[in-house]
Amino acid sequence: MPFLQDIIHKIEVAGGVRYIRYSLTFLVALFLIILYNARIARNMSTQEAMDAAQLARNIAAGKGYTTSFIRPFSMHLVATRNQDKLGDPMNDPLADYSRIRRPHPDTTNPPVYPLLLAGLMKVLPFDYTQSATRSFWSSNGRSWRSQPDFLISWMNELLFFGVIVLVYKWARRLLDSGVAVLSALLLFGSELLWRFSTSGLPTMLMLLIFTGVVWCLTLLEQRTADPARGGPGLLALSAATGALIGLGTLTRYGFGWIVLPALAFVFAFTGPRRVALAGTLAGTFLVVILPWIIRNYTVSGALFGTVTYNLLQGPVGFPGYQLERSLHPDIQFSFRAPLIKLLINARGILQNEFFGLAGGWVMALFLTGLLLPFRSPSIRHVRYFLVSTLAVLFVAQALTRTQLSEDSPTINSENLIVLCVPLIIVYAVSLFYTLLEQMRLVARQLRYVAIALFALMSCLPMVFALLPPRKIPIVYPPYLPPALQRSANWMRDGDLMMSDIPWAVAWYGRRQCVWLTLDALPDPKNPDSRENFFSINDLQKPIQALYLSPGVMDFPLQTGIIQAGDPSWGALALYVTLRRGKDLSGPFPLHECNLDFLYEGQLFLSDWKRWQKGN
Repeated sequence: MPFLQDIIHKIEVAGGVRYIRYSLTFLVALFLIILYNARIARNMSTQEAMDAAQLARNIAAGKGYTTSFIRPFSMHLVATRNQDKLGDPMNDPLADYSRIRRPHPDTTNPPVYPLLLAGLMKVLPFDYTQSATRSFWSSNGRSWRSQPDFLISWMNELLFFGVIVLVYKWARRLLDSGVAVLSALLLFGSELLWRFSTSGLPTMLMLLIFTGVVWCLTLLEQRTADPARGGPGLLALSAATGALIGLGTLTRYGFGWIVLPALAFVFAFTGPRRVALAGTLAGTFLVVILPWIIRNYTVSGALFGTVTYNLLQGPVGFPGYQLERSLHPDIQFSFRAPLIKLLINARGILQNEFFGLAGGWVMALFLTGLLLPFRSPSIRHVRYFLVSTLAVLFVAQALTRTQLSEDSPTINSENLIVLCVPLIIVYAVSLFYTLLEQMRLVARQLRYVAIALFALMSCLPMVFALLPPRKIPIVYPPYLPPALQRSANWMRDGDLMMSDIPWAVAWYGRRQCVWLTLDALPDPKNPDSRENFFSINDLQKPIQALYLSPGVMDFPLQTGIIQAGDPSWGALALYVTLRRGKDLSGPFPLHECNLDFLYEGQLFLSDWKRWQKGN
């Protein structure tokens, strides 16, 4: 009895109710996490996520910063750089200028996120075999979920929870506990951020870094207002801010644009030490990113590798993935193309993404709250930083937008304005509480009803996402991990494949795979063109197999075959399909077709029948 009385006393008097509340909150959150991952989470569906994952696996395996997903444009940059360094502009057939006969250096991905994934792969037991028998990972005798994809999404979910904790503490410091709790709740219920957390993209890591930048700038602004604060501590905070922005830049190059509003914030709100603090921030930022920039230039001759030319990708310059699939692109820079690209993409972002960024209700409150005067100087100053950051990232996203954003609208790493969502939610909630205080409610209990209704309406997208029907984890078409792994297993180490989804072949199949060249066969109308299969197969490295997903096999008749002409991949796919994969004698050297793949809407051609036992 004394023991029971002590427990009751702790619950009623010694703060035990608080621990019960925390425990219930934790259990509810855990239930929602499990429910979301069981009903909604899917395998990776974006090129960027699979690209980063296969690169991380190579790093973890001790292969260095090399990629199995080879872009023809990357081959061009590496080959041009090596020829310049060797002082030999002539094409030597024996020289591996493009570094395709050995592990190819990655020239697209910044290093922080792949290194984080590589560390995860060293710690956790990743199983890359697609199972059709194990429970949870399979269903009805077929592979259902990819275990590596699932583990990577769990890591990103942990980063997401870290963001929620930091935002809660920041809001509680600058505003009050009510705003902090509701902001954390709306963040947890954000369907958009949950989709990012399970996508395999580096967005959650960038969000965590960006929240750290906001914390550093807030502390810097508050401490410069105190004359008793010493200079070394302020310089340390400024250096930490620059280092975090540098780490964010090495996670996604577009993050580096945040250095501009950060410097403006320091100049505007840090008093007489502004020059020293801004110089420290900028200097630290450069120190962090310069070694990687030098590495990129040494390998590819471009400061940011292939990403350097994203400005030229779009309807005015190189539409679709034309640039990345080019072996010898004709690159011509003009100021007109980026300007037109900015105008076109800005309109699309404004119409399709900006106003729905944090949910309709929340975004409307945030925009209205820009007119709200805050008593706290810190909360006002950070709001200026948020608005300027949102403007800068909006322009950066419009300028650097590529086909990746068209293939996966909203959920892509080119979506930079999503980094502002946590702060947008905090400022929207603060306006909601301001309006709530001015309402004359009959009973105080109605206040909690209003808060609950606001939270429910803000989280409705998440509520509807959890309702039936259940989403299938496999993202097919075009990604069918068992088929990709089966076709890749027919290849030997060192064999080179070609595909329209080489990132998926590299990730699920663990084979070196090059992206489709612009043409399959030489163009008789342009005999000097070197943008075809043979430019790699004959001159650089033999290609032993070709895998085409349903995305390519469903070529539009008019644009993909008739207008593209005989050299196109659509014409080749049509030729193989009409002949039912038999008697494929002709100019294309891969003449053996796997009929099982063909009947499933895919295409697998190889130099010999690798799928037959004994061969």
